[in-house]
Amino acid sequence: MPADAPSPSPEMLAAVLQPALDNPDLGSLTGHVTDAQTGATLWQQQTDTPQVPGSIVKVLTTAAALLTLPADHRTTTTVVQGATPGQLVLVGGGDPTLTAKPTGTQGYYTDAPHLDDLISQIHRSGIHVSSLIVDNTIFAGPTIAPGWDTADIAGGSIAPIESVMLDGGRTDPLADYSPRTHTPALDTGRALAEQLGLDPASVSEGTAPSATPAAPVVASVQSAPLSTRLRDLMVHSDDVLAETVGFEIALARGLPATFDGAVDAITHTLQESGFDTTGAQLRDASGLSTDDRISAHLIDQVLTAAAGPDTPKLRPLLDTLPVAAATGTLADRFNPPSPAAGWVRAKTGSLSGVSSLAGIVVDNDQRVLTFTLMSNGTAPEAARPALDAVATALRGCGCR
Repeated sequence: MPADAPSPSPEMLAAVLQPALDNPDLGSLTGHVTDAQTGATLWQQQTDTPQVPGSIVKVLTTAAALLTLPADHRTTTTVVQGATPGQLVLVGGGDPTLTAKPTGTQGYYTDAPHLDDLISQIHRSGIHVSSLIVDNTIFAGPTIAPGWDTADIAGGSIAPIESVMLDGGRTDPLADYSPRTHTPALDTGRALAEQLGLDPASVSEGTAPSATPAAPVVASVQSAPLSTRLRDLMVHSDDVLAETVGFEIALARGLPATFDGAVDAITHTLQESGFDTTGAQLRDASGLSTDDRISAHLIDQVLTAAAGPDTPKLRPLLDTLPVAAATGTLADRFNPPSPAAGWVRAKTGSLSGVSSLAGIVVDNDQRVLTFTLMSNGTAPEAARPALDAVATALRGCGCR
């Protein structure tokens, strides 16, 4: 965008936004709009009041990952020799993207590793496999976060967070909202065992031998790079992937791979980078928890840093945002002839009584604006078009 594009007048912007803001379907609305180039606040409404955010929490998780880990960081799933002859141990490394789809085809996640790659390596090792156990111990603590509804497992939003999964725990590996398994790590081991000619029912959980030297590695596969996984996480608003990336951040910071460790790691990373987290109360890394509370100001700070000139490590965050009328969770919103189609890039959030939209937009004067809008208290079906109308007004603004 041209560096000399004029910035909107806050007074004119407020006047342009007012008709959209008067919509009662917005419920209890908090929000913030910023000039990305200067960091100047252009509009705000109860911006420091914490509300239930929904999936825009993933903006914070993605930012913390970019600030903590290299873009090419990968997680590894391994199979090692067990304590007895013929025993193998499947050791989860925190990757939920391992796919049951055959090599040469795509699973749900982009460039995911394949289960049959592990099987081929085991066959090449020449080991006669007689038993298999699954080591899930890299992730400790509860597998369900506070504020989650376990009905969302069957509903397809989430699976218990364990250190190895097939296609994020989906029973249908290619469906966004496939029902999920309640035992993702064990199910992965059972799928591996079946392909090795073992009785799937014989698979149990345990630990890899801890003696020094470490148990010999028989097979291993790696996830896609972090940059690829972050885009999947954001574009598809994938809760399982968000949580495992949160655990990944925790491990990188020397914290336990638990929900508490993940939210502490995310919050501390943001604080150390100068973001004001006052009032933030996170229970998970995905925003699925109804106990989460954050302010519109916090999200907008992160988006402004990503879009502005001073924090290049966060710039890739913009590429993870869904595009209006084109990709991910915005594919069916802002449809033409909306003037915002293609011009709004934003993360959505949706829970019962909660709708959020946070991202960037280029206005009619070619000025980049960041915005965060959080609606509580109305049904998402009503709030979404009301939020879209506010973002569309931002796109149409010359406002000088």
